[in-house]
Amino acid sequence: MVACEFSGIVREAFKAKGHDAWSCDLLPTEILGQHIQGDVLNILNDGWDLMIAHPPCTYLAVSGLHWNTRVPGRPQKTEEALLFVKKLMDAPINRIAVENPVSCISTRIRKPDQIIQPWFFGEDASKKTCLWLQNLPSLKDTNRLYEKTRRGNQTPSGQNKLGPALDRWKERSRTYLGIANAMADQWGGD
Repeated sequence: MVACEFSGIVREAFKAKGHDAWSCDLLPTEILGQHIQGDVLNILNDGWDLMIAHPPCTYLAVSGLHWNTRVPGRPQKTEEALLFVKKLMDAPINRIAVENPVSCISTRIRKPDQIIQPWFFGEDASKKTCLWLQNLPSLKDTNRLYEKTRRGNQTPSGQNKLGPALDRWKERSRTYLGIANAMADQWGGD
């Protein structure tokens, strides 16, 4: 089960390997397939053998926590987001991976087991991504690109090229295909 995934990218990577893979999100899926539109907390007890969770990072990511002192109500949203992550991590599922950018999960719940970059998996992109793993091995690089100062998705100053927009969060939340394929290859099993 791929929790909090509307794109279908990770789900489809597992499906391509022959797995009965499902995604679940409050949003409809962008790629038609086995998708449950709704709250993932309602299906955590449905006998899944693996969950890869992508909880929304809006109120968790270090890059946005400065807003907690500027916007009324925002600290409470961070607490709610942390509780959601904790529920995902505590789900009755044997193998769990929780994915998020550098965030307060690291200081408020626990440090990540691994930090990856899309360029470890053949993608010319920079997006530091933390993985909190339960009964899963760390992902092995599959096609590490050479190190360089800037990647294809970055401006000359190193920021993400996507400018302000209402759907910026949606574009930034998609998992890179190289990472999705590595997850399916390395965590999918037989």
